[in-house]
Amino acid sequence: MSNPTATRTAVVASRVGLHARPASLFVQAAAATGLPVTIAVGDGDAVDARSILMVMGLGAQHGDQVTLTAEGEGAEAALDQLVTLVETDHDA
Repeated sequence: MSNPTATRTAVVASRVGLHARPASLFVQAAAATGLPVTIAVGDGDAVDARSILMVMGLGAQHGDQVTLTAEGEGAEAALDQLVTLVETDHDA
């Protein structure tokens, strides 16, 4: 039996995009899931969401749509939490 894969889209709410504090919070949460999680901007290449350098390297800006993917038990719930993080303005 293969691991379930889940995908969600979200819109970046933080005014600075996924940089600095918002990126750090997101990466920590992605790592805490214990699952392989990726993030992509638009139809660009997906990168490891658990890597601060890769996430900041995406250059995700305020209002960008990102696609999150996770694989494994609990992937759906993990992505629900990550979508909430991305769609919260951490700069407010």
